[in-house]
Amino acid sequence: MAKAPTKKDSATSTKVTRIKASESTAKKSTAAKVKPAVDSKKKEAAAKAEKREQRSSRNPLRPIANYFKGSWYELTQVRWPDRKSTWGMTGALVAFTLFFVIVVLLFDYGFAQLFKLILGSN
Repeated sequence: MAKAPTKKDSATSTKVTRIKASESTAKKSTAAKVKPAVDSKKKEAAAKAEKREQRSSRNPLRPIANYFKGSWYELTQVRWPDRKSTWGMTGALVAFTLFFVIVVLLFDYGFAQLFKLILGSN
């Protein structure tokens, strides 16, 4: 079994030893002799990122394109409501708007009548 990495081990580069399931138990004891695997995927990813960085630094419109790509990606993640709930929310908005229009008109009429009463102009 592999031992848990210590703080000292994590400071140095991590060595990965790959053992195939088809190998016998006798070969597992010689696992220390197996060369550590090279993580080529990380190197490839770093190289691609570096190339992307060089390309984007030459193109002044790249940030704008990245903005629109990111915006489109976010729009694809939005959970849009269905038609029934959209109409329900629209109806609620109209009802609340009408309610508050009536409340404001009533207050306006009440204050107008109160000022007429106070000022004595009929």
